[in-house]
Amino acid sequence: MQTYEDNEPIVRIRDYKPDRVDFVLENVDLAFANSFRRVVQADIPTIAVDMVEVEANTTVLPDEFIAHRIGMVPLVSANCDEGIRYTRDCLCLSGCQYCSIELRLDVSCNDNRTMDVTSNHLEVIPPTYTDGETPGDELTKRGEDFGQPVGKNKADVPPVLICKIRKGQELKLRCVAKKGIAKEHAKWSPCSAVAFEYDPYNKLRHTTYWHETDPRTEWPVGENAKEEEAPRDDEVFDFNAKPRKFYFDVETDGSLGPQEVIMKGLAELQTKLANLILGLKEGVDLPTGGDAAEAGVNGHVSAGGWAPQAGGGGWGQNAASGAGYASPAGGGGWSTSGGSGGWGTTSPAQNTGGNTGAWTTSPAQNAGGAPNTTWGTSPAQAWGASSPNAGSGSGWGTSTQQGWGSPTQQASGWNL
Repeated sequence: MQTYEDNEPIVRIRDYKPDRVDFVLENVDLAFANSFRRVVQADIPTIAVDMVEVEANTTVLPDEFIAHRIGMVPLVSANCDEGIRYTRDCLCLSGCQYCSIELRLDVSCNDNRTMDVTSNHLEVIPPTYTDGETPGDELTKRGEDFGQPVGKNKADVPPVLICKIRKGQELKLRCVAKKGIAKEHAKWSPCSAVAFEYDPYNKLRHTTYWHETDPRTEWPVGENAKEEEAPRDDEVFDFNAKPRKFYFDVETDGSLGPQEVIMKGLAELQTKLANLILGLKEGVDLPTGGDAAEAGVNGHVSAGGWAPQAGGGGWGQNAASGAGYASPAGGGGWSTSGGSGGWGTTSPAQNTGGNTGAWTTSPAQNAGGAPNTTWGTSPAQAWGASSPNAGSGSGWGTSTQQGWGSPTQQASGWNL
């Protein structure tokens, strides 16, 4: 007998439009269907305005308000995977033609009327080349309208309204569009909405309907209920039943077509699963911290940083002072040795007699083995941490010289 595990996934398209697709996905798990929905919404790269330089703005709206509206304008991002680089992967310092697209907006109103500033006023500045220079691989894979606002100069697509200006007002700015995904910001999402539904009759009882008298009359079923058989009143509940049919309605913002969104979503999900399987395989060499020849504690190099030092203390200290952050002699740090205090530096007056408190105590409070008045600790202890010099009575895991460590290498660390 053939079970549903033996069946292959089925995709049945019910409706297809230039900006949306309605389809049914069958013979897959709920985890896969929901993962596909999340990937389609948040992991497909597009381009969007990421930086706005305002040169002139005499409108009634502040610069931040206009910059946010321009950032949410969808830009044509067809073949974005190969047509532009991520800024973090580019070798440039502040953006170039291979990792960014420049747009300009320069509008002024000279008539006695209200003028609408829309996405049609955004103009893409073409990349410039020097003599003998040829465009790189990224530039050759871009379309003619790559980076243009969606629907620009198309009569059937209304533009996006940015602001309204009156006579004598102007708006002039420079925009830089970059590549990104919706996990960083929602402006990079290619979808404006993704409808996802399964089990329209709630046979699996995954949803609890709040009702007053009858949930069937107060919660009517949707159009997807026509795809399934209605449950009988005497039907026995199946505890082992699982959803196997899922209804998707993906609506894009125009930056990518619905077919490209679905195909890229499947490819991205496949890549994520492949990386997970690769990471779970035995014998795979994973990157470790520090060089094997110079590795210290937990793979860290012993020369500064978090590694223990011969003079005690950490966070990049030097031998002269033993204080964190390589401060001068007697300075404070996170882990200290001879002659330095921790969590706030101490003055020469406070650091007399070898008794300094970690939280800027004075000699009068803890001098010559007197009872410690810092945080209610005993002369030999501070926060449960003992010290080689019990008479010092300092705080926060102390030694002869206070701080977050002790003067010996083997006792360097957190309250040892």
